[in-house]
Parts: sequence; C-alpha cells; structure tokens
Amino acid sequence: MMCAKRPTLSYFCSTIHFLSIVALGACQPPSPSQTFMEKPGGPFAQEISLPNPAGQVLRLSDLRGQYVLLDFWAAWCGPCRQENTHLVAAYQRFKAANFTVFSVSLDHQPEAWQQAIVQDKLEWPHHVSDLKGWDNQAALAYGIEAIPMNFLLDPQGRIIARNLRGPVLEAQLNQILKP
Repeated sequence: MMCAKRPTLSYFCSTIHFLSIVALGACQPPSPSQTFMEKPGGPFAQEISLPNPAGQVLRLSDLRGQYVLLDFWAAWCGPCRQENTHLVAAYQRFKAANFTVFSVSLDHQPEAWQQAIVQDKLEWPHHVSDLKGWDNQAALAYGIEAIPMNFLLDPQGRIIARNLRGPVLEAQLNQILKP
C-alpha cells in the first residue's frame, strides 16, 4: 500500500476502480515494476541536508561508509506506519552490519512527526524534515509521488535498490550484508 501524492497519467489508464481510489487519495499496492535492484555502480544519491527534530541539520553524505536506507514517510500515512515495523526489525537485525536508516518525513506538524517516531520505536538517530509536506525539498529532488518510498544506498552513496518493503527489504539486506 502507498499514499499517493496526486494522480498521474498512468493512473488514469488503469481501471475505473483504481482511478477512484487514486482520486480519493487512498493507498494502493506497488506494482512489481516499482520494486527493483539497480545495476552495480548505480547513480549517486542526491545530497539531503535537513533539520532533525531538535533543529540540528543532518546530511545524508555524513553516512558514507555505511549501507543506508533512505526512507520517505509521514506520520499521517497509514501504510508508512505499518511499514515502520519492518524498518525497525531490519534496523535491529542489521545495524551491527554497517546499516542504518535516514528517515525523511513529509509531515507538516512537528508534534505528529515526533510522536510517530516515539510510538513506532524508530530508534535510528537520523530523522529529518523541513515540515513542508509534499513540498519537502528532498521529496522534490527524488521525485517522490507516493509514500512509503525508499532507496538503498551502498557505502559509496550509490543507489543500489529502491522501494524495498516488508519481507523484500529484509531479504535484500540479508543477501547484501549477510549478518
């Protein structure tokens, strides 16, 4: 399931039922083409430099040398909150194997964002947001049209996979990191 930003032309080519779901801003399951591994030596991730809940600016590039799951989400997004259980499990399992998460929130309300971090037990230290919702500078730079969405980065900062969710995330991390 995903929370869509806005309907696109590809959605209009789908069934009437699917179109009505998108028009209402509801969530949808990803298609198989939305989950894939990049070729080795994929594109470098664009820099993200945003404040954390305490106002300190964190930079994605400061995490070079680690595998990083760049995760776009929001406290108001039900599928994001459900996916957080998988992210927490993956983080707990692989954090000792050079893996971390860099979470970018598309929230407007700092209280809701911070409360979701606590409620969902998102223990990694890299949470950022400019509190501009869909106009978040990182979301715009990465072309985010629906959440949850993520990108797996190698230690050099290259995108090696995207939209890894649920058991697929853990399977890919297990294959790459072999804890």
